[in-house]
Amino acid sequence: QVQLVESGGGLVQAGGSLRLSCAASGRTFSRYDMGWFRQAPGKEREFVAAINRSGGRTSYLDSVKGRFTISRDNAKNTLYLQMNSLNPEDTAVYYCAAKFYMNVGTTYDYWGQGTQVTVSS
Repeated sequence: QVQLVESGGGLVQAGGSLRLSCAASGRTFSRYDMGWFRQAPGKEREFVAAINRSGGRTSYLDSVKGRFTISRDNAKNTLYLQMNSLNPEDTAVYYCAAKFYMNVGTTYDYWGQGTQVTVSS
């Protein structure tokens, strides 16, 4: 079992920045690939970014490339999402998720409770 707790959300003006954190506990963090997802009101949850267990490989939703950066600190059992140049379309609840590294599918095994990000115009 892995417990994930997100933090760092809030209200920011368009063009601003936020850094989300996701603290993991319960199992060896470095054995899990990690991801960030978001869900806006009335929309389905969508993938935002992912990072492999070593941190050496990342992927992003096209609309956040160049603005968001996913990273991890395995010594601190923490995942991050640095979000710059935010716009109102980034408003959503952001979730972190963990996938055991041997899981070759796309389904994540554990999810956090989410943190709200609101970008005002």
